[in-house]
Amino acid sequence: MQKRKIFVEVIIRVDEEGNNYPECIFFERERKYFIDKVIDVRRACATKTGGTAMRYTVRIGSKTTYLFEDEGKWFVEAS
Repeated sequence: MQKRKIFVEVIIRVDEEGNNYPECIFFERERKYFIDKVIDVRRACATKTGGTAMRYTVRIGSKTTYLFEDEGKWFVEAS
């Protein structure tokens, strides 16, 4: 199954050192998902869609997923 980048609106918190912490994702402007926990942050490949970006491993409810940030644009990989 081919994956594609879905650009999303993200509400972030920025700490005093300039680090970004995503708090909420708006998927296709209709669905709002609150991020329960940021598990990991690192520069990594978007393995399903290509390229590198800051990859945030996040937990939303009981699901762990990746959220990517590339030059101020946020995206997820989806079918």
